[in-house]
Amino acid sequence: MNTARQMIYDNYVGEERATLLRAYAFAEQAHSGQKRASGEAYFIHPCAVAQILMELGLDCATVAAAFLHDVIEDTPVTEEDIRTNFGDEILELVAGVTKLDKIEFQSKEEAEAENFRKIFVAMAKDIRVIIIKLADRLHNMRSLNFLSKERQIRMARETLEIYTPLAGRLGISQIKCELEDLCLKYLEPEAYEFLVANIHQKLYERHNFVDYVVKEIKNILDESKIEGEVFGRPKHFYSIYKKMKTQNKSLDQIYDLTAVRVIVGTVDECYEVFGKIHKRWKPIPGRIKDYIATPKPNMYQSLHTTVVTEFGQPFEIQIRTAEMHRTAEFGIAAHWKYKEKKSEDTAFTERLSWIREVLDWGGGLKDSKEFMESLKTELYSNELLVFTPKGKVISLPKDATPIDFAYAIHSEIGNRCTGARVNGKIVPLNSTLQTGDVVEIVTSSASKGPSWDWLKIVKSSSARAKIKQFFKREMKEENVKIGKSMLEAEAKHRGYNLSDILTEESFAKISQKFSFSSQDEMFASVGYGAISVNQVLFKLIDFYKKVVPKQPEYRGGGATGDSGGVIVKGMTGLLTRFAGCCNPVPGDEIVGFVSRGRGVVIHRADCPNIKALEEEEGRVLPAEWADTSGGRFVASIVIRAKDQGVALTVLTQVVSDLRLMITGVNSRFDKNKVAVIEASVRLNGKQDIDLLIKKIREDDRIDEVFRTATK
Repeated sequence: MNTARQMIYDNYVGEERATLLRAYAFAEQAHSGQKRASGEAYFIHPCAVAQILMELGLDCATVAAAFLHDVIEDTPVTEEDIRTNFGDEILELVAGVTKLDKIEFQSKEEAEAENFRKIFVAMAKDIRVIIIKLADRLHNMRSLNFLSKERQIRMARETLEIYTPLAGRLGISQIKCELEDLCLKYLEPEAYEFLVANIHQKLYERHNFVDYVVKEIKNILDESKIEGEVFGRPKHFYSIYKKMKTQNKSLDQIYDLTAVRVIVGTVDECYEVFGKIHKRWKPIPGRIKDYIATPKPNMYQSLHTTVVTEFGQPFEIQIRTAEMHRTAEFGIAAHWKYKEKKSEDTAFTERLSWIREVLDWGGGLKDSKEFMESLKTELYSNELLVFTPKGKVISLPKDATPIDFAYAIHSEIGNRCTGARVNGKIVPLNSTLQTGDVVEIVTSSASKGPSWDWLKIVKSSSARAKIKQFFKREMKEENVKIGKSMLEAEAKHRGYNLSDILTEESFAKISQKFSFSSQDEMFASVGYGAISVNQVLFKLIDFYKKVVPKQPEYRGGGATGDSGGVIVKGMTGLLTRFAGCCNPVPGDEIVGFVSRGRGVVIHRADCPNIKALEEEEGRVLPAEWADTSGGRFVASIVIRAKDQGVALTVLTQVVSDLRLMITGVNSRFDKNKVAVIEASVRLNGKQDIDLLIKKIREDDRIDEVFRTATK
């Protein structure tokens, strides 16, 4: 704890020093009396986290947040207390770390680990929150020996799969390497102890050889009059262990336990030294890498080569500038550790801009203040990451709803979904989810399945496909009835009987094109709209015309155009047609409207359109029905219900019971999310339409049913 205070005095001055001392005292008081698993005072932990960040050279706000990062979660201190004493910037950092602490990692799958890394960055909003969390995890891993073996393994696995890749992505190799070695210690203790014991011995044995290589490279620098540093650095245990595992080698077969690093002043000097080292020793083909011309995604730049000495021993050499070395060690944290006196320094700005490219940020960086603003991340902006109640991460498209979430879990969860809770609160199913939300789906075994309007709500293509699949499978019986009625009606409208044109031979021809396994499958496909009526009917008629002699087309009595079924003003034989706006049928009171050049149009007497035409003197004529036996008429009705599937089921059942035919169906939802079914039904007279409406109205699940133009 005293070390942390001393580092504040050593690294900060003025107002920044005062802020950090206040944060130190505030956290010490808040954690007073609390103990860690080791029995030590809890305040040791935030002090250690702050020290790690000060060693990385982080700014005052980040270090202050490190001192305070556990006070909201573990003490009575509130967010308002932090805001009052330290301001909004430090509060946002502390609150960000607190939010990340609530995320629980459970899955062993690599894809799941990637989602957790994404959600960490997406939820953090500020990259400094991630850096604080990395420092927090590093100190916890350093003191992992005080926990149970089970917790050690769980925490080490979580660290290796979540935190070390994040440290690598941000280029902070100091934290990444130490975390990896600590993970190895607890996940593979025997391998770790073996490496500790043997690598130190091998490094001692190689000490003279490394000194020889370093001396030779220094001679190259002197001869070239290039100033620089040359030193050997042992590779960390985990990288050696990983190489042994992936390459199936023993430790004796791993030669590059030590990398020799050459630090020079400029990029040109890097390439000059690179060439002269290859002149001095022979490089191994395939082991030469130029990360200066093509930097790694985490900003790392260096020249790598593995050469063989005259003694036959290979070793790796890394050549870089001092600035590249800083970035290699500290990554994004190098911005704070190596502050430039001139904020407009172009090279520094360009180096920092790599961060934005890596993390999908946009725009240029003009000064340090703008750099700080740019730390607000927009990673994965087109991807939504939410949790199940058990902590599993589900990836969804942007603006997804609880319905998308339900189908992402399982098709049956989606089909039986009746409600949703987000962060413990009931929300509408069309609500928009946010990254980090905890979503719980309410299901019911009594649910009749999804509504058609869900297709307009969902954002994911998989949810949309599963909803359509439900209607195709679960409503097959209704779809078969609807599709068959539609085909029969359209066939008769064109002068054919479906039973005549749909034969085994004609169905076989249709099946070759659409791969139907049965006639019911064909009817169902028409019923739920996978294929249109005309796509089927045209092929049936075309086949029928080829195999059957041409027949005179059937013209259906007074209902299809001739005047046999209607008497207008006591006269017959007039050219008449029936108005599509009100679809009059025998039994309706009717009138005729004289249309110029188109004969007489027959309307229902109560049609709203005819009301507007009555002022045109002499054009609206009295009319009555003549003999309509054998005629075919179409009436249109509208059904309104809360559930679209229910409305369609009731319609098809009643039409079937009354032996009528559906000629067309249109389904939609109004602004109040009420299902509206508009259906055309072929019948013989008004008694049929009255009975149809009466039967549909008897079902309690139907809100309303009426003929069009009479509402």
